[in-house]
Formats: sequence, C-alpha cells, structure tokens
Amino acid sequence: MTDAIDPQRSPSTSGAAASGSGRKGTIRSLVPARLDRLPWARFHWMIVVGLGVSWILDGLEIQIVSQNGYATEFDMNSAEIGATGTVYLVGQVVGALFFGRLSDRLGRKKLFILTLAIYLAGSALAGVTPNFDNHWASIIVLWVFRFVAGAGIGGEYAAINSAIDELIPSHYRGHVDIAINGTYWGGAALGAAANLIFLNSDTFGSDWVDNWGWRLSFFIGPVLGLIIIYLRRHIPESPRWQMTHGFEKEAEETVDRIEKEVEAQGKKLEPVGDDRAIELTSHERVPFHILAKVFFRMYPKRTLVGATMMITQSFLYNAIFFSYALALQNFYDIDKSQTGYYFFPFAIGNLVGPLVLGRLFDSWGRRKMVLLTYGGSGVILAVSAILFQADALNAVTQTIFWCAAFFLASAGASAAYLTVSEIFPLEVRSQAISYFFSIAQIFGSLAPLIYGAMIGDGSDRGPITIGYFLGSAIMLVGGIVTFIFGVDAERKQLEAVTDPLTLIEKEEAKEAEGR
Repeated sequence: MTDAIDPQRSPSTSGAAASGSGRKGTIRSLVPARLDRLPWARFHWMIVVGLGVSWILDGLEIQIVSQNGYATEFDMNSAEIGATGTVYLVGQVVGALFFGRLSDRLGRKKLFILTLAIYLAGSALAGVTPNFDNHWASIIVLWVFRFVAGAGIGGEYAAINSAIDELIPSHYRGHVDIAINGTYWGGAALGAAANLIFLNSDTFGSDWVDNWGWRLSFFIGPVLGLIIIYLRRHIPESPRWQMTHGFEKEAEETVDRIEKEVEAQGKKLEPVGDDRAIELTSHERVPFHILAKVFFRMYPKRTLVGATMMITQSFLYNAIFFSYALALQNFYDIDKSQTGYYFFPFAIGNLVGPLVLGRLFDSWGRRKMVLLTYGGSGVILAVSAILFQADALNAVTQTIFWCAAFFLASAGASAAYLTVSEIFPLEVRSQAISYFFSIAQIFGSLAPLIYGAMIGDGSDRGPITIGYFLGSAIMLVGGIVTFIFGVDAERKQLEAVTDPLTLIEKEEAKEAEGR
C-alpha cells in the first residue's frame, strides 16, 4: 500500500525485490526521484573527489608513458617506445570491455575499488621492472605491467562514469560530469611537470635519470591512488544499480543514509510524491541479444550520436596530442627538450574549457553546446591550417590557436562521455560506456600514425595542412550529427532520458504472444 507511506520514503515493493535477495522481480520505486531532488552537499563533493580522480590518473599516465627514461636503461628503440604506449592503450580497451560488463552485473562500488587497485599494482610494478640481461625480457615484463595499469584505468572509465551519473542530482549532473572528465588535463600537466623534475639530467645527472628518475615517476599515480582508495571505501553503492538488480530494500536504505547526512547539514528536503515512482524489472545480467536490441533497434540514432561523438573527439585529440611536439620541432625549429614547455598552456586550455563551459550544457542545452564546442573547435583549426600553410604563424601563435581550439574541444569531448552514459538504459550503462570508449580508442589510435606520416621531416607543409583540415571537418561532423540526432538530457532524471529495460522486455513478450 503506497498511500500510507511517508512521501519522502519509497513505496512498497513486491516479490523478490522487497527482500533484497537480488533475484528478478517487478519493483516500483522512488529511489531515482529521491536522489535527484537532493541539494548539493558534502556527500556530492566526496563523490567528485573520490571518483573523479580517475581522469587525473589517466592524464598522468599518458605523460609518464611518453617519457623515455626507461628507454635508455632498457636500450629501447623508437618502435619499442611507441609500442609501450600502444600496450597501455590496448590494456585500456580490454579493461573497459571486461570490467564494464562486470560493473553492470556486480555493482559500481566493487568495480571502482577493484579497478583502482589493479591500476595501483600495474603502475607501481612498472616502476620496479628489473633490468634483465636479456633485452626482450625486460621489455616484455614492462609491457605486461603497462597493460595491467591500462586495464585498471579502462575499467575505471566504465564504473566511475556510471556511478557519478547515478549519484549526482540531475540539476548538476551535466556540468559536474564534464568538469570531472576535463581534469584529465590536470593529470597530464602534473605528469609533464613530474617528467621535468624526475627526468632533468641537468639537475640530477643522466645516470640518475636513466636508472632511478623514470622509476620514481611511475609511483606518483599509486601514491595518489592509495589516498583515494581509502576515500572510496566510504562511497556507497549506487542505489540505482541496487534497485535494478533486485536489491530495492538495500537501495532504500542507502538513500535513507544519504538523506540523513544531507539533513544533518541543515538542508531541508522536499517531499517526493508517489506520482514520481517508476516501475521496472530487476536484472542479474543482460544478455547480448538484449544489448544488440538496445543499440541497434531501440536507439539507433543514439548509437549513431554516441559513436560519432566519441570517435571524432578521440581521433582529433590523438592526432594533435601525439604530433604537436613533432610539428614544433620540424616546422618551428623548437628543440626537443623545450617542447614540453609548450604543453602547459595547451593542457591549461583543455582543463579550463570544461570548467568554464560546463554549466552551459545544463542551462543552454546539450545539443546546442556540442554544436558550439565541436563546431567552434573545427572552425578555429581550419583558420589555423590556412595560416599555417601560409607560414604566417610561429611556435607561440600556433600554440595559441591550439589552446583556443581545445578550450572548446575539451568541453565537447567531456560531453561525449557524459552523453553515452546518459542516453542508454541504466542496466547497461557501464557496458555502453565501455563499448563506445573502446571503439573510439581504436579509431583514435590511427591518428598518431597518420599525422606523424603527414609531418614527415618537415620539408613540406602540404600534407599536415590537409591533416588539420581533416581534423576540422571531423569535429564539424561530430557537432552537426549530435545537434540533429542528439537528446535534450539537460537537468532531466536519467530514467526520463531513457526508458529502463522493462519496456524492452514487455515489447519482446508482446512479440512472442503475437507469434
């Protein structure tokens, strides 16, 4: 009976769900509405700090991977150095796919603890890789540890983005998620600064750098991670995940604790009427044929939007990020040892963009802002390409154009992760993130090869100019496709953005009866 229930508490449940057994059953719940009406509180800051660090760690790792201190000790050539980065990216793809499915099946909390622990172990072990007498033995051991670290970070993406979206109220979800995703560049800047310290042969001497400096840099991430893993122990399981897996009783208890914590800060909570309750079927796992139906039959336009946004931003970022140093060296005669200094304004622009523009994704709207950020970055890149070909830029002005373009592109790229986590059913959210992330990484991995070949020895600006126009066009396509086919998800409850799988199952049942 729901008419006798306190309006701030959830209505009764039925079947297995009420017992919290985790078995499949039909439930009716106010859990999503109760979470979304919460005002901003210390609990939400704990979510931001405890879960958002994943992006900082990835940005840090990418910079650490790009260092070459280990290359000297292990006598690695350019191909082997490049392969070390590739192994890390492959680890991310494998980790995202494997742990993304586990996150939907076993829960967000189990996975964001496990994946962080895996990253900590992989990165720390890479820092103590033995220098064997056999050249390949050392390299293979290093690659194994880099793969493990990448798998941990890839798994983080799936579990973390799901948990953040499910715990942050809808009024704040967009700009909070975008700001967190943008902190990747804070980690990248931290990694660049660490490389300048630990790999500074002028200060410590080349022998120390080649034998110890690079090893110490691998421990920066694990030190941060050990602090954060303690904080994560106090972050609850997503009540939305509990609700959809038959643990409705536990979901209500979790929300009760969150509400008490918020009320203890002197904040008043508005009643939640029974008319905001949702009805759904709990699931232990989702078969692949249901996933295929979700992506290609129920939401084909959303699948197009998610794939387009993720692929285009990944291609552009990998194209410019991994080739900017080569462009500075070959076309502007910047010494290799000095290119790192040009990275800092580039990283700052990427970091500030999501922080400044993020709120507009909630107020002005997702589709409009994606068109502005993707399209605006594409226009700026096209203008810079024209000036580059005309030899009208120098290293500083070229960097300024990159900063301006990626001030916009960074907010758009962060919105891509937000989008794929919003527009598909809660029951498959982690898997959706993992699939689109993996596809984007595969396409993005081609960009450094293509743009590196276009730069060549710097004797001809024509090929890379075409590459810059290509990057511009790709971002314009991403913005236009999203504007036309995207979803207005701003400040809407997740369950209002996309229906739960219950409706899909009902459709299957009707089809079966018709046959």
